[in-house]
Amino acid sequence: MSWTRSFMVVCALCALMFVAVAGAAEPETRPMRFPDISRSQVVFVYAGDLWTASRTGGEAKRLTAYAGDELYPKFSQDGKWIAFTGEYDGNADVYLIPAAGGEPRRLTYHPGTDGVLGWSPDGRRILFRSNRYSAPPAYTRLFTVPVEGGMAEMLPVPRASLTSFSPDGQRVAFNPTSQEFRTWKRYRGGWTNHIGLFDLRMGSRHGRSGLEHDR
Repeated sequence: MSWTRSFMVVCALCALMFVAVAGAAEPETRPMRFPDISRSQVVFVYAGDLWTASRTGGEAKRLTAYAGDELYPKFSQDGKWIAFTGEYDGNADVYLIPAAGGEPRRLTYHPGTDGVLGWSPDGRRILFRSNRYSAPPAYTRLFTVPVEGGMAEMLPVPRASLTSFSPDGQRVAFNPTSQEFRTWKRYRGGWTNHIGLFDLRMGSRHGRSGLEHDR
């Protein structure tokens, strides 16, 4: 093989290696998770940050770019605010950010893990679950915290994960245990979760459990 031909082969191999390396360096596409919707927008988590987009489509807007992950975003009833769980400084707490963008405001300061679930029907409090008063901390209970900040209030539900208020705020529907982030390898069925109903007035005022389960 002549020197000229050898040189051309080496150049071709280098070009192929460059293309391969350039292709490998392209940003990894990650799943969009934890979506929530308001009258005009959709919020979701992508690559650990919060993004919003119009319900009619178009370019997404990045709301956060901090060291740490944001999870479980939930719009307020008027769509002006987004509550979410921020995992900053090694702990998961409840934060609030304007839907139009801005600086997040921290609402909880407990070392337990606080996961946002939603809003109270009147829009004055944020509902979240936490293992802060569980022993052992393998399950979560329900709490609310005022949007302006202050002490969190624990609801009388014995244990709960995913939860929703009734429109009048007097009852909650909930899953007693969480199936999020579970390993599903060799799954054979049988993980259908229960839905419980809890009457908050009965549980707090009359000392009764106020608890009902689906049949």
